[in-house]
Amino acid sequence: MSEASATENSPSLNWPAPVRRVVDELTRLGHPHTPVMLDDAARTAQQAADALGVALGQIAKSIIFRRKSDDVAVLVVTSGDLRVDEKKVQALVCADGGKLGRADAEFVKTRTGFSIGGVSPVAHALPPVTLIDKELFRFDTIWAAAGHPHAVFRLSPDELVVLTGAPVCDVTVVATQELPHG
Repeated sequence: MSEASATENSPSLNWPAPVRRVVDELTRLGHPHTPVMLDDAARTAQQAADALGVALGQIAKSIIFRRKSDDVAVLVVTSGDLRVDEKKVQALVCADGGKLGRADAEFVKTRTGFSIGGVSPVAHALPPVTLIDKELFRFDTIWAAAGHPHAVFRLSPDELVVLTGAPVCDVTVVATQELPHG
């Protein structure tokens, strides 16, 4: 990571309230890495990867769905280079045959306490149902949002499991491979 792209910060009252909430939760859980504030916003996984100088897959992006049966947030943490398969997630979290819906910005903010582009895997306003994509384990080090589009923190996939208590699942779209013609 270049010094121009991110600045190491100690816990500060100058940080936005959602970042302080994440710092407090990481501290409570004994996580060793303090969030960093990026010079530029990283609202997308690609922007975060570029700012940190890491592979796109090392960005642990947080995708929020809305479980329609009880209006609970469903958080899926997956690699930045993959797409979530909504049908796989639905099968895992809607045992009653219920459906998942898209979560709009207001739902995300109300349920998580974070704005889209800064949704952390920890310190949610209301506890979500959380799933961790097994594909994150391709990497030793990953980076997750820390409550703000400029804030991220470093962790390992195993640490993500410990921090969230979430199960590791297969929740991504399988890439289709073209077969040769003839």
